[in-house]
Amino acid sequence: MRELAAELKAWHAAGRSFAVATIVDVTGSAPRPAGATMAVGADGTVLGSLSGGCVEGAVYELCREVLESGRAVRETFGYSESDPFAAGLTCGGALDVFVQRITADDHAVLDAVLYGPEPVALVRDLGTGRLLALAGDEVIGGPLPAEVVAEAAAMLDTGATGLRVVGCEPAEVTVFVESFTPPPRMIIVGAIDFAAAVASIGRFLGYHVTVCDARPVFATAARFPDADEVVVEWPNRYLAQTRIDSRTVVCVLTHDPKFDIPVLELVLRLPIAYVGALGSRRADRDRREHLRAAGLTDTELARLHSPIGLNLGGRTPAETAVAIAAEIVAHRRGGTTRPLSATDDPIHAVRPAV
Repeated sequence: MRELAAELKAWHAAGRSFAVATIVDVTGSAPRPAGATMAVGADGTVLGSLSGGCVEGAVYELCREVLESGRAVRETFGYSESDPFAAGLTCGGALDVFVQRITADDHAVLDAVLYGPEPVALVRDLGTGRLLALAGDEVIGGPLPAEVVAEAAAMLDTGATGLRVVGCEPAEVTVFVESFTPPPRMIIVGAIDFAAAVASIGRFLGYHVTVCDARPVFATAARFPDADEVVVEWPNRYLAQTRIDSRTVVCVLTHDPKFDIPVLELVLRLPIAYVGALGSRRADRDRREHLRAAGLTDTELARLHSPIGLNLGGRTPAETAVAIAAEIVAHRRGGTTRPLSATDDPIHAVRPAV
């Protein structure tokens, strides 16, 4: 919806009602992804597009009906050989479209989504037609079940958008969650073979992955095909000037004091999600002594995951990357790292209802 923010601003400020049609699911080939939005005003004005022309006419009429009735509608548009006059996609795919009326009651939600400076998840309840937003720990627009809050928060944390069915009958809820946030960052210090494996699994987990090393012969895009970017720079200098936030993960894999210490001295004082460093037990003891000598406190040193990763018994770069990723996920989600078969804990931790 944010791609229409500039145009919707006038409608929003005037308190006008309008209908919004959103692609909530895509099957096969389709021109636009899930989350693409088209809006229709009460005067018939159209903003945005869902398919580049294939189904716009039918969706327009659907929006007009929803504006009149106030009842949300969900409909699928796909190619039909049996009905050549039916609205559908010539590319052969199918779009699942949800249409709802936006009224003055939804303006607080739109304020958070269209103009708020913080990451926000827009939640469409496909059963009731309610429009809600999750910003931090605040639900805007009404209460949400705890399971839906947890799912939306997890999706917002990774910048994901998609359809989710949460809970079980009779309390099952189908929602479409649209995240408005850049993906979290994983910054890998050290262009070594382990870094390539960590970059690959970091990308799989939804991170924007950066590999940084001061040595141009090692820091090349060819060696790290799964990294979003490879930076040739002294890592501490790069980290001092790049964008980071509370979701950022830093993995220091060089196990070379001339790189490690300046980086760790910097990042352990920053409000980021996770800091880990590769190395032996002896290297870890020496590293911590150097950091204490540099003035880091016990509280700051307690944030350092070193030696990095969970003890899975792995040896190869790929196995080491799995151990590192497992520790990051456990730290991020509050996992115990114990086998599920050995506990009676809930498989998915649920945040309290907001």
